Amino acid sequence: MGQAKSIHSSRHAMCCIGRNSKGHWVVQGPQGKYGGLFVNRAAALKFAMFEDGHPYAAVMVPYPLELNMTAGA
Repeated sequence: MGQAKSIHSSRHAMCCIGRNSKGHWVVQGPQGKYGGLFVNRAAALKFAMFEDGHPYAAVMVPYPLELNMTAGA
């Protein structure tokens, strides 16, 4: 029987998608490696899926998500 891989043990870290305090859509990649502000949810999802390459690795967050591009520096 094959062993299932959890998202946490995968070599692909998760990115977060949500809205910031001003209502803009935000994508924040793992450790601040990538991210951006988007005009709508569809654009944010498209970026997250293209940038990471694995749709299961994108997570919608219910809390305000502020873009932080200094985390990866």
